[in-house]
Amino acid sequence: MNATTDSGITRITSQHSVSATIERLESLLKERGIMIFARIDFSGDAARAGLTMLPEQMLIFGNPKAGTPLMQKVPVAGLDLPLKALVWQDAAGATQVAYNDPQYVIRRHGLDAAFAANLAAVVPLIERAARE
Repeated sequence: MNATTDSGITRITSQHSVSATIERLESLLKERGIMIFARIDFSGDAARAGLTMLPEQMLIFGNPKAGTPLMQKVPVAGLDLPLKALVWQDAAGATQVAYNDPQYVIRRHGLDAAFAANLAAVVPLIERAARE
């Protein structure tokens, strides 16, 4: 799996369709007791508005026990929480997955490096959802 990080955004290619990747990720998160706050179907919303776009969905998720301490320390960390994973089909037909790198969120808000563990636990789940 090829991962690139740019401007704090980690991007990987999924071996599955957009909907299958989102389904897999949602299932993995729920298995670990991580709350799903919302699932946004951007391409579906675009279609309802009479517009077209390639498949694109976002999953918003988190664990209040993990995220709340960050927001208690620095309230504006809530701009990056709960966590999100964006999944879309690119122009070549490949499925891409992007999420904020936990270290970026920590640096952005000037949080102690130890807080990275609160966010990093979901990264393997995102990667697993994208793998075969």
